Amino acid sequence: MLHFTKLHGNGNDFILIDEYNEKIIGDNKKAGFALKYCDRRFGIGADGVLFLGRSESDIADIRMQIFNSDGTQAEMCGNGVRCLVKYALDKGYIQDKASVQTLAGVLPVTSRQEEKTWISVNMGKPQFQRTQIPAKGSGEFLNVALHGYEVSAVNTGVPHAVIFVDSPDNTELMCIAPDIRYDPIFPKGTNVNFVHVDSRNEITIRTYERGVEGETLSCGTGSVACAAVAHRLGKTGKSVKVNTRGGELRITLDDTAYMEGTAERVFEGMLELH
Repeated sequence: MLHFTKLHGNGNDFILIDEYNEKIIGDNKKAGFALKYCDRRFGIGADGVLFLGRSESDIADIRMQIFNSDGTQAEMCGNGVRCLVKYALDKGYIQDKASVQTLAGVLPVTSRQEEKTWISVNMGKPQFQRTQIPAKGSGEFLNVALHGYEVSAVNTGVPHAVIFVDSPDNTELMCIAPDIRYDPIFPKGTNVNFVHVDSRNEITIRTYERGVEGETLSCGTGSVACAAVAHRLGKTGKSVKVNTRGGELRITLDDTAYMEGTAERVFEGMLELH
């Protein structure tokens, strides 16, 4: 029997497997596990699976591996990091100040308790150069004509395309997203975000996530990407409230980007592996 915990960050939900003390699922089986148990009808249901382990070579306090619901491994996930940290805090694996090893690097995190647990993640410096996104060509990827839209792109741990729209409620947006997500200009594909600028310090976004292949209620790296591009283009200031369909995130841009949001446990259970 395998113990699992279900958590969410603003409705972006994850199955967490605790491998802090021992490896439970072999690395060669993690993709298949995610593909099977993220299914919302025949499995537990989630946008992805988080595997919490000890950091390799002690370069951080804990390690996160994340696999999307389609079985692909992601470099990083902002909402996933917060869920992992929430669980690790509850278990006593880490304190209020800690660090998380990911494929996108080591991320410092801090937490504070109000009615909910608020977790701030140092997301690193947004990368605008095409070689770092990655995207074909050279220079920055800003306001590029693509599939009838002006598209900007940035890497905030994973690649993100950002498109500014008049209304985030446009029902056609998620139909358009796959064309951009799979456009050959992005060798590794990209997440796709649609952004409405509400004011100099507030934006509303919707995100189509690579690996989920559909809209999620919230995306942490997407929120950072949207805030970074909006600021780069002079549409907003350095600190913005980001409204996602699952709740708000607070993004602050300095030398690096900081994302703050909540994370909550949903339920726990035992799984009989077949």
